Amino acid sequence: MSASIIPLSFASQLKSKFLEGLAPSELKIILAAATERRFLANTVVVKQGESADHFFLLTKGRARLFYVTKEGTKNLLVWLTPGKVFGGDALISKPSSYLVSTELQKESSALVWDRATIQGLAAMFPRLMQNAFLLASEYLGWHMVEREALTCHTARQRLAHLLVSLAQVIGEKVPGGIELDATNEELASASNINRFSVSRLLTEWRRKHAIEKRRGKILLRSLERLIGPGVVNAPASLRRRLHRIDLDDSSDAWK
Repeated sequence: MSASIIPLSFASQLKSKFLEGLAPSELKIILAAATERRFLANTVVVKQGESADHFFLLTKGRARLFYVTKEGTKNLLVWLTPGKVFGGDALISKPSSYLVSTELQKESSALVWDRATIQGLAAMFPRLMQNAFLLASEYLGWHMVEREALTCHTARQRLAHLLVSLAQVIGEKVPGGIELDATNEELASASNINRFSVSRLLTEWRRKHAIEKRRGKILLRSLERLIGPGVVNAPASLRRRLHRIDLDDSSDAWK
Protein backbone atom coordinates (compact mmCIF):
# COMPACT_ATOMS: atom_id res chain seq x y z
CA MET A 1 0.00 0.00 0.00
CA SER A 2 1.35 3.43 -0.88
CA ALA A 3 2.10 5.72 2.05
CA SER A 4 0.41 8.56 0.15
CA ILE A 5 -2.97 7.47 1.55
CA ILE A 6 -1.68 7.47 5.14
CA PRO A 7 -2.91 10.58 6.99
CA LEU A 8 -0.40 12.95 8.56
CA SER A 9 -1.80 12.03 11.97
CA PHE A 10 -0.07 8.67 11.43
CA ALA A 11 3.32 10.32 11.95
CA SER A 12 2.28 11.97 15.21
CA GLN A 13 0.79 8.71 16.49
CA LEU A 14 3.95 6.80 15.64
CA LYS A 15 6.11 9.31 17.55
CA SER A 16 9.23 8.37 15.62
CA LYS A 17 12.36 10.40 16.31
CA PHE A 18 13.20 9.94 12.63
CA LEU A 19 10.28 12.21 11.72
CA GLU A 20 10.71 14.78 14.50
CA GLY A 21 11.02 18.49 13.70
CA LEU A 22 9.48 18.26 10.24
CA ALA A 23 6.64 20.47 9.01
CA PRO A 24 3.36 18.86 7.91
CA SER A 25 4.11 19.75 4.28
CA GLU A 26 7.50 18.03 4.56
CA LEU A 27 6.02 14.96 6.22
CA LYS A 28 3.46 14.70 3.43
CA ILE A 29 6.24 14.49 0.82
CA ILE A 30 8.29 12.01 2.86
CA LEU A 31 5.36 9.68 3.55
CA ALA A 32 4.14 9.86 -0.04
CA ALA A 33 7.54 8.62 -1.23
CA ALA A 34 7.39 5.48 0.94
CA THR A 35 5.72 2.14 0.47
CA GLU A 36 4.11 0.33 3.38
CA ARG A 37 5.06 -3.33 3.57
CA ARG A 38 3.91 -6.10 5.87
CA PHE A 39 6.12 -8.96 7.02
CA LEU A 40 5.55 -12.31 8.69
CA ALA A 41 7.08 -13.07 12.07
CA ASN A 42 10.67 -14.38 12.01
CA THR A 43 11.37 -12.80 8.61
CA VAL A 44 14.92 -11.58 8.05
CA VAL A 45 14.29 -8.39 6.09
CA VAL A 46 17.80 -6.93 6.00
CA LYS A 47 20.68 -9.36 5.50
CA GLN A 48 24.24 -8.70 6.58
CA GLY A 49 26.56 -8.26 3.59
CA GLU A 50 23.82 -7.65 1.01
CA SER A 51 23.54 -4.42 -0.94
CA ALA A 52 21.98 -1.63 1.16
CA ASP A 53 19.18 -0.80 -1.25
CA HIS A 54 16.34 0.06 1.15
CA PHE A 55 15.70 2.04 4.33
CA PHE A 56 12.97 1.02 6.79
CA LEU A 57 10.84 2.70 9.46
CA LEU A 58 9.13 0.14 11.69
CA THR A 59 5.46 1.03 12.21
CA LYS A 60 4.13 -2.14 13.85
CA GLY A 61 5.57 -5.20 15.53
CA ARG A 62 9.10 -5.70 16.80
CA ALA A 63 12.51 -6.37 15.30
CA ARG A 64 16.05 -7.05 16.39
CA LEU A 65 19.43 -6.36 14.88
CA PHE A 66 21.98 -9.15 14.82
CA TYR A 67 25.18 -10.17 13.10
CA VAL A 68 26.73 -13.53 12.32
CA THR A 69 30.42 -14.13 12.99
CA LYS A 70 32.75 -15.91 10.58
CA GLU A 71 32.32 -18.97 12.78
CA GLY A 72 28.56 -18.83 12.24
CA THR A 73 27.60 -17.59 15.71
CA LYS A 74 24.52 -15.39 15.80
CA ASN A 75 24.96 -12.35 18.06
CA LEU A 76 21.93 -10.28 19.05
CA LEU A 77 22.28 -6.52 19.16
CA VAL A 78 19.46 -3.99 19.55
CA TRP A 79 15.73 -4.66 19.91
CA LEU A 80 13.59 -2.30 17.83
CA THR A 81 10.03 -1.13 18.50
CA PRO A 82 7.65 0.93 16.31
CA GLY A 83 9.16 4.28 15.40
CA LYS A 84 12.69 2.92 15.12
CA VAL A 85 14.56 2.66 11.80
CA PHE A 86 16.86 0.06 10.28
CA GLY A 87 18.78 -0.38 7.08
CA GLY A 88 20.60 2.88 7.74
CA ASP A 89 23.44 1.91 5.42
CA ALA A 90 21.15 2.98 2.57
CA LEU A 91 21.77 6.59 3.65
CA ILE A 92 25.51 6.35 2.92
CA SER A 93 26.40 8.29 -0.23
CA LYS A 94 28.44 5.56 -1.88
CA PRO A 95 27.00 2.09 -2.57
CA SER A 96 27.31 0.06 0.62
CA SER A 97 26.36 -3.25 2.18
CA TYR A 98 24.33 -3.80 5.30
CA LEU A 99 26.64 -4.19 8.30
CA VAL A 100 24.10 -6.18 10.32
CA SER A 101 20.90 -8.12 9.73
CA THR A 102 17.39 -7.27 10.91
CA GLU A 103 14.87 -9.93 11.87
CA LEU A 104 11.21 -9.23 12.59
CA GLN A 105 10.19 -11.11 15.73
CA LYS A 106 6.47 -10.53 15.27
CA GLU A 107 4.14 -9.94 12.36
CA SER A 108 5.18 -6.41 11.49
CA SER A 109 4.77 -3.46 9.16
CA ALA A 110 7.26 -0.88 7.96
CA LEU A 111 7.51 2.13 5.69
CA VAL A 112 10.17 1.47 3.06
CA TRP A 113 12.15 3.84 0.85
CA ASP A 114 14.60 2.74 -1.81
CA ARG A 115 18.17 4.04 -1.56
CA ALA A 116 17.87 6.78 -4.19
CA THR A 117 14.60 8.06 -2.74
CA ILE A 118 15.72 8.23 0.92
CA GLN A 119 18.98 9.93 -0.08
CA GLY A 120 17.06 12.46 -2.16
CA LEU A 121 14.73 13.16 0.75
CA ALA A 122 17.67 13.54 3.15
CA ALA A 123 19.22 16.08 0.78
CA MET A 124 15.92 17.94 0.50
CA PHE A 125 15.21 17.83 4.25
CA PRO A 126 18.51 17.83 6.22
CA ARG A 127 16.58 17.26 9.46
CA LEU A 128 16.03 13.67 8.33
CA MET A 129 19.77 12.99 8.32
CA GLN A 130 20.15 14.70 11.71
CA ASN A 131 17.41 12.48 13.11
CA ALA A 132 19.04 9.38 11.62
CA PHE A 133 22.34 10.30 13.31
CA LEU A 134 20.49 10.73 16.61
CA LEU A 135 18.97 7.27 16.35
CA ALA A 136 22.32 5.76 15.35
CA SER A 137 23.83 7.36 18.45
CA GLU A 138 21.09 5.80 20.59
CA TYR A 139 21.77 2.37 19.10
CA LEU A 140 25.50 2.80 19.77
CA GLY A 141 24.78 3.88 23.35
CA TRP A 142 22.61 0.81 23.89
CA HIS A 143 25.34 -1.43 22.47
CA MET A 144 28.00 0.18 24.67
CA VAL A 145 25.94 -0.43 27.80
CA GLU A 146 25.39 -4.05 26.80
CA ARG A 147 29.11 -4.54 26.06
CA GLU A 148 29.89 -3.14 29.49
CA ALA A 149 27.54 -5.68 31.01
CA LEU A 150 29.19 -8.51 29.08
CA THR A 151 32.72 -7.60 30.05
CA CYS A 152 32.33 -6.37 33.62
CA HIS A 153 29.47 -8.24 35.28
CA THR A 154 28.86 -11.74 36.58
CA ALA A 155 26.52 -14.04 34.68
CA ARG A 156 23.75 -13.29 37.19
CA GLN A 157 24.25 -9.53 36.83
CA ARG A 158 24.40 -9.76 33.03
CA LEU A 159 21.09 -11.57 32.84
CA ALA A 160 19.45 -9.22 35.35
CA HIS A 161 20.87 -6.27 33.40
CA LEU A 162 19.41 -7.68 30.19
CA LEU A 163 15.95 -8.23 31.70
CA VAL A 164 15.89 -4.68 33.05
CA SER A 165 17.03 -3.32 29.67
CA LEU A 166 14.38 -5.31 27.81
CA ALA A 167 11.74 -4.09 30.24
CA GLN A 168 12.53 -0.56 29.06
CA VAL A 169 12.66 -1.37 25.36
CA ILE A 170 10.11 -4.10 24.63
CA GLY A 171 8.35 -4.55 27.96
CA GLU A 172 4.59 -4.20 28.17
CA LYS A 173 3.04 -2.94 31.40
CA VAL A 174 0.40 -5.44 32.52
CA PRO A 175 -1.34 -6.14 35.84
CA GLY A 176 1.32 -7.48 38.17
CA GLY A 177 4.42 -6.15 36.44
CA ILE A 178 6.10 -5.83 33.06
CA GLU A 179 5.79 -8.60 30.48
CA LEU A 180 8.67 -9.52 28.16
CA ASP A 181 8.49 -11.65 25.05
CA ALA A 182 11.92 -13.31 24.91
CA THR A 183 13.02 -16.92 24.73
CA ASN A 184 15.73 -18.56 26.85
CA GLU A 185 17.80 -18.91 23.69
CA GLU A 186 17.56 -15.18 22.97
CA LEU A 187 18.43 -14.31 26.56
CA ALA A 188 21.42 -16.65 26.47
CA SER A 189 22.74 -15.16 23.26
CA ALA A 190 22.27 -11.55 24.35
CA SER A 191 23.84 -12.05 27.81
CA ASN A 192 26.63 -14.36 26.61
CA ILE A 193 25.80 -17.22 28.97
CA ASN A 194 24.59 -20.72 28.16
CA ARG A 195 20.93 -21.72 28.09
CA PHE A 196 21.36 -24.01 31.10
CA SER A 197 22.52 -21.06 33.23
CA VAL A 198 19.65 -18.90 31.94
CA SER A 199 17.15 -21.60 32.84
CA ARG A 200 18.71 -22.07 36.29
CA LEU A 201 18.67 -18.34 37.09
CA LEU A 202 15.12 -17.85 35.83
CA THR A 203 13.97 -20.79 37.95
CA GLU A 204 15.67 -19.28 41.00
CA TRP A 205 14.07 -15.87 40.38
CA ARG A 206 10.69 -17.50 39.83
CA ARG A 207 10.93 -19.22 43.21
CA LYS A 208 11.69 -15.83 44.78
CA HIS A 209 8.64 -14.35 43.01
CA ALA A 210 10.86 -11.89 41.12
CA ILE A 211 9.48 -13.18 37.81
CA GLU A 212 6.84 -15.48 36.40
CA LYS A 213 7.02 -17.61 33.28
CA ARG A 214 3.71 -17.78 31.45
CA ARG A 215 2.56 -18.38 27.90
CA GLY A 216 6.16 -18.44 26.74
CA LYS A 217 6.74 -14.97 28.19
CA ILE A 218 8.44 -13.54 31.27
CA LEU A 219 6.59 -11.35 33.74
CA LEU A 220 8.99 -9.12 35.66
CA ARG A 221 7.33 -8.73 39.06
CA SER A 222 9.92 -7.41 41.52
CA LEU A 223 13.10 -5.52 40.76
CA GLU A 224 14.18 -5.83 44.38
CA ARG A 225 13.93 -9.61 44.29
CA LEU A 226 15.56 -9.76 40.87
CA ILE A 227 18.63 -7.78 41.88
CA GLY A 228 18.62 -8.84 45.53
CA PRO A 229 19.56 -6.91 48.68
CA GLY A 230 22.86 -5.88 47.11
CA VAL A 231 21.21 -3.49 44.66
CA VAL A 232 23.27 -0.61 46.06
CA ASN A 233 26.38 -2.53 45.03
CA ALA A 234 25.06 -3.36 41.58
CA PRO A 235 26.93 -1.97 38.56
CA ALA A 236 26.22 1.71 37.91
CA SER A 237 24.72 1.05 34.47
CA LEU A 238 22.22 -1.36 36.01
CA ARG A 239 21.26 1.06 38.80
CA ARG A 240 20.64 3.80 36.20
CA ARG A 241 18.27 1.54 34.27
CA LEU A 242 16.43 0.54 37.44
CA HIS A 243 15.61 4.17 38.18
CA ARG A 244 13.95 4.54 34.75
CA ILE A 245 11.46 1.70 35.22
CA ASP A 246 7.97 2.30 36.54
CA LEU A 247 7.19 -1.03 38.16
CA ASP A 248 4.73 -1.46 41.01
CA ASP A 249 7.20 -3.46 43.07
CA SER A 250 5.08 -5.00 45.79
CA SER A 251 7.59 -7.66 46.80
CA ASP A 252 6.42 -7.55 50.42
CA ALA A 253 3.17 -9.11 49.30
CA TRP A 254 5.08 -12.24 48.29
CA LYS A 255 6.88 -12.85 51.59
